[in-house]
Amino acid sequence: MQQKRDHGGGIDAAAQQYGGTRDSWIDLSTGINPVAYPVGDIYHNSWCALPDKAAQSALVEAARSFWQIPREAAVIATNGASAPIAMIPRLGAAGRVHIAAPTYNEHAAAFDFAGWQHTETLSQADAQVIVNPNNPDGRTFKAGDLCASLRVIDESFCDVRPAATLIAEADRRNTLVLKSFGKFWGLAGVRLGFVIGDPALVARLETMLGPWPVAGPALEIGTRALRDPLWAEQTRKRLSADAVRLDALLAGGGASLVGGTSLFRLYDVDDAAAWQTRLAHNQVWSRIFPYNPRWLRLGLPAPDQWARLEAALP
Repeated sequence: MQQKRDHGGGIDAAAQQYGGTRDSWIDLSTGINPVAYPVGDIYHNSWCALPDKAAQSALVEAARSFWQIPREAAVIATNGASAPIAMIPRLGAAGRVHIAAPTYNEHAAAFDFAGWQHTETLSQADAQVIVNPNNPDGRTFKAGDLCASLRVIDESFCDVRPAATLIAEADRRNTLVLKSFGKFWGLAGVRLGFVIGDPALVARLETMLGPWPVAGPALEIGTRALRDPLWAEQTRKRLSADAVRLDALLAGGGASLVGGTSLFRLYDVDDAAAWQTRLAHNQVWSRIFPYNPRWLRLGLPAPDQWARLEAALP
């Protein structure tokens, strides 16, 4: 079954249809922190030289400390989370995969491309994928939910909810945990992710990725951010407060909260496509889903965008 890829973003296409320029739009279709980590100055050699082993090692050690990664688990930095997602299904012979759905559809697309068959029966699966917390509804999973031979845990949104992490499972055989840097730190353009888990599987992925999977500036920025737990703590508090504010705003317009995280909220509305169109006429882009005509997902606006969002709502 070929999966249709469906994502947020696409402001250029929205602007072409509804008017305005990219800079005039408020993009709430993704779950990216609207207040990004302050990058600061970047060392000259990070731009001009090939990334060296010392920079890569510094980033990995910062990641180990920040996420409290088990010592026995291996860690590699990658070009975002999307690169390893595309490669993981090719780590072994194709079989049957169970993907807890609905969820981020790149996992299904990657397993499709590698020739895997989907099964809704977990006990029959050779591999399983969970997104923890899940996109778009925010539900979380427990270690007991993992039972297939190959276990893929996508924690791209878990940095807002660190207590929900399953990172303790990363030292288990045939287990891989994915982390996405761009969402919580608001730097999606840096294209930085991590794969953590079974050393044998991680080593094979590392070979597939090649010698320089992460750019020098990304190594430097990632290391700096992961060594800044105070910023992370303060950011979680701000995002939580803003999520409550957004829920109240949408409730006033007749939307009911379904779930989500503090980086995105999922609402039940009478007609999600109509809501998206109304918001788009006010140059606010939202996310709707082909499998549920009542679901509307919104990311958080930046501090100076709240008034425009409120004015655009029904």
